[in-house]
Amino acid sequence: MTIKYIDKVNIKGKRVMIRVDYNVPYDKSMNITDDTRITATLPTINYCLKEGCKIILVSHMGRPKGKPVPEMSLKPVAARLASILGREVKFIETPLGEEVAKSVSAMKDGDIILLENIRFYPGEEKNDPDLGRQLAALCDVYVDDAFAAAHRGHSSNDAITKFAKEAAAGFLLENEIEYFKKAMDNPARPLGAIIGGAKVSTKLDALKNILSKVNYIIIGGGMAFTFLKAKGYNVGKSLLEADLVAAAKEIMDEAAKKGVEILLPVDIVAAPEFDNNAPRTVVPADKMTDSMIGLDIGPESIRQFSDKIMSSKTVIWNGPMGAFEMPNFAEGTNAVAKALAESGSLSIVGGGDSVSAVNQSGVADRISYISTGGGAWLELLEGKTLPGIAALDR
Repeated sequence: MTIKYIDKVNIKGKRVMIRVDYNVPYDKSMNITDDTRITATLPTINYCLKEGCKIILVSHMGRPKGKPVPEMSLKPVAARLASILGREVKFIETPLGEEVAKSVSAMKDGDIILLENIRFYPGEEKNDPDLGRQLAALCDVYVDDAFAAAHRGHSSNDAITKFAKEAAAGFLLENEIEYFKKAMDNPARPLGAIIGGAKVSTKLDALKNILSKVNYIIIGGGMAFTFLKAKGYNVGKSLLEADLVAAAKEIMDEAAKKGVEILLPVDIVAAPEFDNNAPRTVVPADKMTDSMIGLDIGPESIRQFSDKIMSSKTVIWNGPMGAFEMPNFAEGTNAVAKALAESGSLSIVGGGDSVSAVNQSGVADRISYISTGGGAWLELLEGKTLPGIAALDR
């Protein structure tokens, strides 16, 4: 790739538009409940401040379908960012046009402006060139630091690059790209992948793609039951995608041909219903009954998975091992997180649930890299080119 990174571009004293992903969760009173995506952009923002730039921030929030939705305003984000930085962040709710252009031209070095939710414009998700042109006219340099939105080709991360005088990637996007390359292009081996979550259907393309790259794959979560079914096991009332049993068998057969080890749960923590307080029982994976729902991996699976992780040099993780949102069924996911933290490997975690699991386990500070992107990270695992990154590479 020929992407330029921000520290290789002359931005001194210039108007720099940074595409960030401040799609953070609000509670019912519009208070921010997790500002991870805001703090992740601080290295880029602080670098621009050090260079005396005028900073224009652009982000989306939710899916307002091209019209203003008060509950999806970025106003609370401006307040939180101002609090974090200890300096004013001017929020502009006026729609793009002459008034916004005047506000931008009146900026002084070190000023920060946050524009209102870019998805309030119907052209954003249509990758409208006119909207891209309008945005580009406000800046001297465009910087994309929104990896979590990179799998969408929209006006604020694609069309704009056709009109911006100069375009570069911010430090967050650089980290996402470079850590993924370390894991997938020339990794220290053994290289393992931990793939979990509810459904095989959402991970099928990723599994197929990484088969030619990894030394082993650990499969957990609800999706494991489709693979166990493919081995002829009874999975009771567990989550099952019956139409993908054949696909699961094909993946296991292909893995065997390539010499890639597939590790499935050998024991299951099961319950009669999906409820944190339901009575739990540990059963061998091939001894489940019709009345059981598998909700976590069992102690022997934890031991085997942990041993494999501990022997690795590089590990990528996407998806929990069970219904970790219920404390009584979180042990498997927490144990995998701890093994990953203790392994000393280059460890990269991506996907909302996996990131939550790592934070919940209290080991986030011992993971090499935690991705800010869910869908974007999964599409990289699938081997896809992300439109937001391709635009910078153009």
